Amino acid sequence: MNVSRLVPAFIALTILAGCATSPEGGRAVGQLPGHGARPISHAPITPDLPAAGSGRGGYYQDDGPGTSPPANLDQIPDAVVKAEPYARYSNRPYVVFGKTYTPMLDDRPFTQKGLSSWYGKKFHGQRTSSGEIYDMYKMTAAHPTLPIPSYARITNVDNGKQVVVRINDRGPFHSSRIVDVSYTAALKLGLLSKGSQMVTLERLLPGGQSDAVASKRRPADEEARPAALQGQDDITALILANRTEIQSEKARPDSEVEAAAPAAGFYVQLGAFARADKANDVRERVKGQDWLGTTLGVVRAGALHRVLSGPFASRSEAQEAARAVPASLGLRPIVIKR
Repeated sequence: MNVSRLVPAFIALTILAGCATSPEGGRAVGQLPGHGARPISHAPITPDLPAAGSGRGGYYQDDGPGTSPPANLDQIPDAVVKAEPYARYSNRPYVVFGKTYTPMLDDRPFTQKGLSSWYGKKFHGQRTSSGEIYDMYKMTAAHPTLPIPSYARITNVDNGKQVVVRINDRGPFHSSRIVDVSYTAALKLGLLSKGSQMVTLERLLPGGQSDAVASKRRPADEEARPAALQGQDDITALILANRTEIQSEKARPDSEVEAAAPAAGFYVQLGAFARADKANDVRERVKGQDWLGTTLGVVRAGALHRVLSGPFASRSEAQEAARAVPASLGLRPIVIKR
């Protein structure tokens, strides 16, 4: 055996082994200098963050924060108050759990005190009552009756922290809660660790707003709807085939009447079901919602029972109504023409 050859080889292996060790605070095993290795950067840890899926958050027990929230959420600026026209279909009276809510359409001051909750990943990326997509990392909130859109200052009574949010959704529909704020707004208010907290809410109006400007912000169809139609519950004709059956909102769930004549226009189809009782269930759930057209009915076409709202004067109006369908209803509205 040639010892002179083995010694250099042993020394080389010893050097490599030394480079591969990972003492406390050193490089990882096998990470050699000069081979393009880069340190891993971690986002700052967000304070007071409950674990994802912990059930903390908003109105729903299975809601919670996302698994990888963006860095520096507490540095996201508040919403900027500005004059915006009110959404057409998001400010009509509506009914949830048997209670009627009438959104404001004027610009009077408004303050409120009660519990605030928040909502997170369960609704992230889904459509809000305004038709906009909910982004849990923006400064927004849901309120039962404030105009959509509008602005409010939320103050945590316990710690004095304040945020300004843009109202673009409806809710919470709970007797003790007055507002649901976005995940980021909840973080800045210090609500995440508790899920809900006593707050004060103050409506904010654009500075120097005149009555003339306020009138322009009201929905274009606020007074366009005839008074006789505002409380109308009976279903007018909805035709999808030569032989069509519809259900009146005042009729028993199992009663069906045949349509007398076709009604031309655009409709929002909220669902199509093989079983009539499933269609009836959807119809009862959405009855009284502010985004509905003048009629709501279950229409039988062939083997399917379709839940329709309409008619709308144009495709764009029907599409706007479809966008206003809350994602929380679990429906997939589509626009059809008759």
